[in-house]
Amino acid sequence: MSTFIVEGGHRLSGSITPQGAKNEALEVICATLLTDNVVTLRNVPDILDVRNLIRLLEQMGVKVQRIDAHSYTFCAADIDIDYIFTPEFTDKAQTLRGSVMIIGPLVARFGRAMLPKPGGDKIGRRRLDTHFLGMEKLGASFRYIFDRRSYEISAEHGLKGTYMLLDEASVTGTANLVMAAVLARGETVIYNAACEPYVQQLCRMLVSMGAKIEGIASNLLRITGVEALHGAVHTMQPDMIEVGSFAGIAAMTGSGLTLKNVDLRELGIMPDNFRRMGIEMIQKGPDIVIPERDGYQVETFIDGSIMTFADAPWPGLSPDLLSIFLVVATQAAGSVLIHQKMFESRLFFVDKLIDMGARIILCDPHRAAVIGSGKLGSLHATNMVSPDIRAGIAMLIAALGAKGTSRIQNIDQIDRGYEQIDLRLNALGAQILRES
Repeated sequence: MSTFIVEGGHRLSGSITPQGAKNEALEVICATLLTDNVVTLRNVPDILDVRNLIRLLEQMGVKVQRIDAHSYTFCAADIDIDYIFTPEFTDKAQTLRGSVMIIGPLVARFGRAMLPKPGGDKIGRRRLDTHFLGMEKLGASFRYIFDRRSYEISAEHGLKGTYMLLDEASVTGTANLVMAAVLARGETVIYNAACEPYVQQLCRMLVSMGAKIEGIASNLLRITGVEALHGAVHTMQPDMIEVGSFAGIAAMTGSGLTLKNVDLRELGIMPDNFRRMGIEMIQKGPDIVIPERDGYQVETFIDGSIMTFADAPWPGLSPDLLSIFLVVATQAAGSVLIHQKMFESRLFFVDKLIDMGARIILCDPHRAAVIGSGKLGSLHATNMVSPDIRAGIAMLIAALGAKGTSRIQNIDQIDRGYEQIDLRLNALGAQILRES
C-alpha cells in the first residue's frame, strides 16, 4: 500500500492543465463496443480506473492501440462474447464500478451480457435498479446466477424502443440505457434522464458515430434506433471534479493558480458556490484564474441563515465535490452546513479532519456542520488512510494546508481518479513524497 508524505504550509503558484474527465472516459470507452469500426479517443486520463477498464476490454477481444499518453484507438470487431461468462471476467469486472456500463452496448449489439456485482468506492448504497428497469423496458430479461454473484442479461429477439420514466436521474443508468437504445428498433424516449456533461459528451460522440439522439443536455432524450454505428474521433472535456479540486487546493493554501483550457460555462453551479465561500474563479481567455488570497469569508443566505451546500442533479453541485467544499470550509470565516444527500457513507472521513483541529459536527450520515477557523493554516498534520477517491483528495487538500508533515495511506484510491497528482502539484511548489 503506497503512502503520500505531505509537508504542508507551502503556497503554490503557476498553471496546471486538468486531465480529461474520468466519468466521461468510462462511458465513452464502453461505447466503443457498439461498433466494429475504429473509434479514436483523445484527452483520455491516465488513471487506474481507466487503465483497468481498457485492460478488461482488451481481454474481451477489443484491439486497443495507444497513440500517446492520452490518446487511444479501439476496434471491437472481434469480440469474444463467451469470455464474459468466464470466472476470470467476473473477477476482473467486479473490481471496477465502470464495468456496469458494458451491459448496454453488449446487449444492444450481441443480445446478451453478464454483470457481476461491480466494485468502486465504498460510499454507501449504490443501487442498480435504474439500469435493470430500463433494460427490461427495452425488452431484456435478467437471471441471477448465485454461484457467480452475477446477473445474466439477454435479449434473444433484440431490443425495442419504448417510453421510460427513470426512477432516478442516474448518470451511469442513463448512459447505459442511451447506449442500448441507439441500436434498438424504433424510438426510445427517456424522461428524467441525467444531463451531466459526461452524458452530454457520450451522446455527442454517439451522434458522431451515426446515432440519432434529440434533447441532448436536457432531461428528456428521444432516440431513434439505427442498424449500425460507424467509427468516430472524440475528445474528452476537462474533468470538472479535478477543476474543483484545484480550486480547493488554491483556497486552502492561499495560492494563485491558473487552470488551463477550462470554460466556466461548462462547470454548472460550481463557480457560484465557490464564490459564496469567498473563492473567486475568473475567466481569462481560455483559462480560469484563481487569485491568491490570505483568507476567505463565507456568505450567509439573504435571511441570515447558515450557508448550505448540497448535492443535486446537473446543473446542481456534483456529490463528488462536497468532500472538497467541506475541507475548504474548515479554514473559512463563517459556518457551513454540508448536506450529502446521495451517499450515506461519504462524510465519515471527517473524524480525521477533526483530529487535525477542524471544528466539525457530524450531524448524521448525510450532514456535517463546519465552523470555519477564519484563518489559513489552522489545521495541524496527522496520519490518515484514504477510504475512497474523493475523501482521499480532500485529505490531500487538508494536508497541503496544514502545519507539519502528514501521511496519507492507501493512496491507490486517489490514483484511481487523479493522474500523477503528486508530480503535478510538486511542479507548482507542493512538497509531496510518494512512498511505496
